Amino acid sequence: MSQSRWVPWRQLSQVVMLSLSIAASAHAASIIVYNAQHEQVMNLLAKDFEQQTGIGVKIRNGKGSALAAQLVTEGANTPADVYFTESSPELILLEEKGLLTKVDPATLAVIPARFNSPMGDWVGVTARESVLAYNTGKIQASQLPPSLFDLAKPEWKGKIGIAPSDADFLPLVSAVLALKGQDQTLQWLKGLKTNAQIFDDDEGVVATVNRGGMVTGVINDYYWARLHAELGDKATRSALYHYGNGDVGSLVNVSGAAIMKSAHNTDGAQQFLKYLVSERRR
Repeated sequence: MSQSRWVPWRQLSQVVMLSLSIAASAHAASIIVYNAQHEQVMNLLAKDFEQQTGIGVKIRNGKGSALAAQLVTEGANTPADVYFTESSPELILLEEKGLLTKVDPATLAVIPARFNSPMGDWVGVTARESVLAYNTGKIQASQLPPSLFDLAKPEWKGKIGIAPSDADFLPLVSAVLALKGQDQTLQWLKGLKTNAQIFDDDEGVVATVNRGGMVTGVINDYYWARLHAELGDKATRSALYHYGNGDVGSLVNVSGAAIMKSAHNTDGAQQFLKYLVSERRR
């Protein structure tokens, strides 16, 4: 009698253990990405990665600075495996806080070393140059300023568009701060605020410049290239101006990805970073 009662309980125990094992395997077969890249792009990347590897991707979208601050607050308790962002200053912050683990050397080797973390804690995925988009019907390239700092001068009032709340603007300000110091940076920003029309994002800046609503605007080159691809040559009435002589206005901003030191699926996260720098992703 006791044996006949014991067998079902033993079987039940085996079923429970098997269920827990399956649940653990399912968890190991997915990663959580805190994403500060464009949501549409990230969704396409995640879908393709899942098809290629069988590793599920759960995405939490947000602004880069907000997600980085959240990761600092969560610390070792974060559910995130990967942080993927448009701007390197946020990656540097997490690196300084000791929250990142090393990226596989083979993944780092795909990207020129100058675009990666010197410590190997994050990998650069794309590089975008800060430029001026200008309307070719309103101004000639020869009339554009030789330096980004000139945009704060009175003669440019009402002629420029900027998107200070866009994630791409902060690295530019950080570069000016490192080069000129706080006082000169504040003076430049005040002049820029006086002269500029404010937009929500770089897409708004370049679209307005292209249709002639603004003479010129500070953007990353990616946004003009995307608009040009959408409109074609005939409907594109703008062009890009690249600052010369090493001017800070031609800053190259690196977007990148990192793996959290407390990641629940480090292997899956490493595979995701490997995918991000692969020829297939590009």
